[in-house]
Amino acid sequence: MSFSLLGLSEPLLHALEELGYTTPTPVQLQTIPAVLSGKDVMAAAQTGTGKTAAFGLPILNRLADGSKVKSNHIRALVLVPTRELAMQVAEAIAAYGKYLPLRIGVVYGGVKINPQMMRLRSGIDILVATPGRLLDLFQQNAVKFSQVEALVLDEADRMLALGFLDDIGMILGLLPRRRQALLFSATFPDAIRTLAEKLLQKPVLIEVDPPNSASKSVKQWIYEVDKSKKSDLLCHLLLNNNWQQVLVFTRTRIGADRLVQKLTNKGISAQAIHGDKSQKIRTHALAALKANTIRVLVATDIASRGIDINELSHVINFDLPKVADDYIHRIGRTGRAGLEGVAISLVSADEVNLLSAIETRICQLLAREVADGFVPKHSVPLIRLMKARPKKPKKPKQRQTPTRDEFQKPSDEGKSVHSKREGQNGE
Repeated sequence: MSFSLLGLSEPLLHALEELGYTTPTPVQLQTIPAVLSGKDVMAAAQTGTGKTAAFGLPILNRLADGSKVKSNHIRALVLVPTRELAMQVAEAIAAYGKYLPLRIGVVYGGVKINPQMMRLRSGIDILVATPGRLLDLFQQNAVKFSQVEALVLDEADRMLALGFLDDIGMILGLLPRRRQALLFSATFPDAIRTLAEKLLQKPVLIEVDPPNSASKSVKQWIYEVDKSKKSDLLCHLLLNNNWQQVLVFTRTRIGADRLVQKLTNKGISAQAIHGDKSQKIRTHALAALKANTIRVLVATDIASRGIDINELSHVINFDLPKVADDYIHRIGRTGRAGLEGVAISLVSADEVNLLSAIETRICQLLAREVADGFVPKHSVPLIRLMKARPKKPKKPKQRQTPTRDEFQKPSDEGKSVHSKREGQNGE
């Protein structure tokens, strides 16, 4: 089936043709007609399945009706967990709507708020935002919600993991009762189900890929290594292989900075991105990797979702993530755009439980190797693979729209704390 059969307008089809979009992905095929008909949607879909177009295209189509957006108002709101994802989503939606007379905006923390306030003055049709910065703008009367027709929660599970539940609750209490709502999440923990009950009204349920799936285009294996030798092994691998674009994940910000210093001392060009870095530095570092002016980008999990580098060849887990789902999102940064990718994990004996959780989640045992000169004193025990039974999204109960009082807590003398929280979470 082609996009022309989904009921999209000619300007959108023209833009899609220029972008090289020919056939809708499964999530687009199911979501676009539901959104066009005005229904709420609850979708289980991984990063890389085409979610942005799935909600962006029909929202653009519905908003292109000639209605005028008032000053400081917005007509559609897309909430995302990180700055990088906010920029990527806004850029994609703007590309889809290239031939429509609609204004697309993006706001996030870590940068000056005044330029964002100025852009909101003329009104925005679709605003992509991180929750904390959006509430800061609301407290300064820079954004108003009475015209909101559609709300999207993208990467909802990630937003909850980063501590945005209270912020999301406050935002829901500010929105009109009558508006369309779309919720996209890779996993559906109890907190997401509870949120869906408050947010959605008789939603269309969509499940695209099993939540435990990992990309078949990514070759995966682990190196067993003592914890104290991980950085030496990473340098050894980089110095003895011609890998030009490598994304390395660490568990902590301090660990990321230390690793960059180690790599630099060995003559390996590297930069780090994490929550303590300014947005300017983070953007520059990502651009440097894309332009091949550095070989290695070291990141915390802020880069596991929302970063799109089509030709990224290798992802290396210097530290295993504490949450198995984050492993899937990390390795999903490679093997994109029809290319093959490689995901390598450096695993020490104290990470055996994390490894077991990952192998259970992806339903496979990862191949193990030991590099010459790095035989570990403590090997990684082989644990029997357990059968995982991922929960399917349950249909939420009829929506009970939360009031502002249900979620909003009085602040101290009206002082905003959201920007500070965003900085602490790295988003």
